[in-house]
Amino acid sequence: MVTILKYKSLAMPFRHKSIKWKLFINYFTLFGLVFFSVIVYQSIHEKQFRITHLENKLEGYTDLIYRFIDERKLNESKDFGQLDSLKKILPPEISRITLIDLTGNVLYDNTVSAYKEMENHSSRPEVRKSAESGSGYDIRHSTTTRLDYFYFSKKYKGLIIRSAVIFNVAVKNYLNADRAFILFFVLMFAAFGIVLRIIANRLGDSVMRLKDFAMLARQGTSSSPAMQFSDDELGVISREISSLFEQSNQAKTELLLEKEKLIGHLFVLKEGVAFFSSQKKAILNNSHFIFYLNKIAEENPIPIEKIFDLSEFENINQFIDEILNAPTSLTPSELPKKEYIVQKEGSYFTVQCLFFQDKSFEILITDNTQLMKRSMMKQQITSNISHELKTPIATVKGYLETLMNNPEMEANRQQYFIEKAFNQSERLTQLVNDIALLNKIEESSELYPKGLLEVKKIVDEVIESFSDRIHLKNASVHLDFKEKMVVNANYSLLFSVFRNLMENSLNYGGNGLHIDISHYHEDQNYHYFSFADNGPGVADEHLPRIFERFYRVDTGRSRKQGGTGLGLAIVKNAILSFKGEISVRNHKGGGLEFIFSLPKS
Repeated sequence: MVTILKYKSLAMPFRHKSIKWKLFINYFTLFGLVFFSVIVYQSIHEKQFRITHLENKLEGYTDLIYRFIDERKLNESKDFGQLDSLKKILPPEISRITLIDLTGNVLYDNTVSAYKEMENHSSRPEVRKSAESGSGYDIRHSTTTRLDYFYFSKKYKGLIIRSAVIFNVAVKNYLNADRAFILFFVLMFAAFGIVLRIIANRLGDSVMRLKDFAMLARQGTSSSPAMQFSDDELGVISREISSLFEQSNQAKTELLLEKEKLIGHLFVLKEGVAFFSSQKKAILNNSHFIFYLNKIAEENPIPIEKIFDLSEFENINQFIDEILNAPTSLTPSELPKKEYIVQKEGSYFTVQCLFFQDKSFEILITDNTQLMKRSMMKQQITSNISHELKTPIATVKGYLETLMNNPEMEANRQQYFIEKAFNQSERLTQLVNDIALLNKIEESSELYPKGLLEVKKIVDEVIESFSDRIHLKNASVHLDFKEKMVVNANYSLLFSVFRNLMENSLNYGGNGLHIDISHYHEDQNYHYFSFADNGPGVADEHLPRIFERFYRVDTGRSRKQGGTGLGLAIVKNAILSFKGEISVRNHKGGGLEFIFSLPKS
């Protein structure tokens, strides 16, 4: 399912913290300060420009006045009253003219008739500036005329001439900055704010999309193909982050899948597996590990960490402590491991320990009891086969050597030895055939095709094949099952089952033997049979081993009867290959009774 990002809806709960608002406010404030600074600077600069212009204008008038004074030698005659005639040529805005000597005394003032009584003007700002730097201006209130003036004064030879205009609304407006200029800057600032808002929105949208992506990624519901980022550098960064997240998410998914496979695999393994941290804390284990650990410890239940306290695992624990306490780190090419076998009450367990690079480690317990027993059994079988083959081969060799060393032996004696050698070769052939049959049943029972067989027909064939021996032994056979009863088995193997059971009874049951073959029970899946005789039976201590290969109750008697010691082993393995079961017991009326089951289908 694709997740479509609702950018605005996701951003609404965070609008008061929105990055685009922060960008807009910050940049708007910054540029507002810049614009304000420009306006203030321009206003001051323009005002200064206008003041300078007014100063220049007043300076022209003061120069005109000085030339008037100089031409008429008024500075010498002190007849400054002639300056009144300048009112006709001076512009009307020049409302006041004052002459001051260098000590600050007023020599003339066109607005005050008693100018000689005026106080000393040396402390007036514009006069002081003129005395110091040659000219100066000031805007202030006049205590004499009680009017506000814009004063300009200039120092000349022997006197200071001051001209002034009334500082009225017209002059104030003239000196103020042009409002059209301010309005222009305000409009420019507003336009710039709109543009900045658009830019901030676009940039903020990219950042908000990236933020939304991060939030969805944290929830594990990100879907980067549905996200649209801008085409600028931030968009490139956002797409790269989105791509990296998708790759990481995919790798995480694959890793989780592999982990699930590994865990699933661990719990179907027959081996007991457990992983531990470098602090000997259990990380992961399967049920077989707990089962084998309890079996070895002979306690139930037992905590998994108890493995480090069991004496049976002392070798592994020493190895683990040695690696964990070693100051050197582990390299991937030389990861230490140790393996040994634990034997406990007839069971054999292979214990393995493997360390990883971070000094975590794995302990593997494998139940090799069946493998060890099978190996021991094979060794015993090999020894038994060698022993069983040795006797007939040695006998045949002895008979043949006798014939070779006595070429003039009587014919009847030669015939006797030849028959004995032939009988031993027949026994040897039967032994080899039984060994081959038994191995084939155990290792490749699927090579024997199964089908529905009538049990009575097979039993009748077995009885027919032993008719001469049955008559010779004065034996009787009684059958008790239905005519058309069928089982799912292989014909050759089922024939061998009844043939070997019949041969075993005839060989060891004695004369006058009675054999009873019956079907005593059935359920949904199996038929249950009994094969019993009234012979001498077998001592109880021999019964558990009666199905073993080459096991004989009476070795000499068995060999005399010509048995190979494999007949009952063939019977058991054949029935097991049919998915049935077999057991043996001494019959209540004497003799042996074999009880076995055969599948219906």
